[in-house]
Amino acid sequence: MGTAQRVLVVEDDSHLRDSICAILTDAGFTSWPAENGEVALERARAERPCVILLDLMMPIMNGWEFRSEQLRDPEISSIPVVIMTADGRAVEKARTLHADYLKKPIRPDALLELVKDYCGP
Repeated sequence: MGTAQRVLVVEDDSHLRDSICAILTDAGFTSWPAENGEVALERARAERPCVILLDLMMPIMNGWEFRSEQLRDPEISSIPVVIMTADGRAVEKARTLHADYLKKPIRPDALLELVKDYCGP
């Protein structure tokens, strides 16, 4: 599978992160887990995913900080981001980060549809 099928999953909840990665793997994508924004920056630079699924509330480096750093780095600034949040103001938050959004709890069909939009079938 080529680079176009790689997805970076940035989520501090290990159960949710593992579940999302399993759904993506079962659908034929390669998923790269990251438990915080700091790890995500390293993985984004190394793996060049087609999309980044990003939680906002995380320890060490939260989603806001990650996105700010990502946008300053010309090597990874063009990688699209999808904010994963249970917050009802998700649309506004995503817009401020120049990102799409996916509402938690995450439905597998919605997740796969959105990832396919960015990464292809």
